[in-house]
Amino acid sequence: MGAPPPSHRSLLFVPGSRPERFDKALAAGASLVIIDLEDAVAPADKPAARAALQAWLVSPARGDRAVVVRINSADTPWFDDDLALCGLPGVAAVMVPKAERAAVLARVVAAGARALLPLVESAAGLGALAALAAAPGVWRLAFGSIDLQVDLGMKDATEDELLPFRLQLLLASRLAGIGAPIDGVSTTIDDEPRLVQDVQRARRLGFGGKLCIHPRQVAVVNRHLAPSDDERAWAQRVLAAAAAAGGAGGAAIAVDGKMVDKPVLLRAEAILREAAGG
Repeated sequence: MGAPPPSHRSLLFVPGSRPERFDKALAAGASLVIIDLEDAVAPADKPAARAALQAWLVSPARGDRAVVVRINSADTPWFDDDLALCGLPGVAAVMVPKAERAAVLARVVAAGARALLPLVESAAGLGALAALAAAPGVWRLAFGSIDLQVDLGMKDATEDELLPFRLQLLLASRLAGIGAPIDGVSTTIDDEPRLVQDVQRARRLGFGGKLCIHPRQVAVVNRHLAPSDDERAWAQRVLAAAAAAGGAGGAAIAVDGKMVDKPVLLRAEAILREAAGG
């Protein structure tokens, strides 16, 4: 099993201490489910959560369904024991919290992880972005916006104030040649307009996925991270016009009153790839 494909848009957290919810989470329509052994599990419950997850992963009842596992960070007493889960069947990728050092990622790969999702949520993590993104096994970077605000001492930060950090993840991902990063959680559950706004901003910036904390967020994320009907129709018109004019090297063309050049063609092709799930 290799790294998950880049089209995964919604990644839904489920507490590792609630094994009765694993199957329900997998049925919620998310692209991937993240079984969380870190923030969602109280310290006293971590050994039992790890054992429950291990039992579920090796159980025939799991079938061929795969999950992401968020282990505990390397500076905790649970990290070494969590490494034993990384190579088990059904673990498509490992989310590494408080990612700050490539050496820690190498330990997770050595433990058998098939792909890594470093969660960047500290100043040290931002400072090491290039090394994290280029580390072997890294599939995509994930943005830990809430913890980052705490680490930086930000108070009631707006999305505008977080924009520079999101752009750093995008640039590092592009330079390293890995998949588009995954945006952080939206803490609102019942405010769908706010969630839509968050998801649309993530897509405008070029993020390829978003972390979800509740099943009700999944459908909204899936819908608004995908190209809209209008975008698909525009892309099809652009490619049809280019083909009629002899391709990218043919005569100058216009679509919807705007000139079409190579960057526009590439954008149209990218939209249709997104729509197809690639």
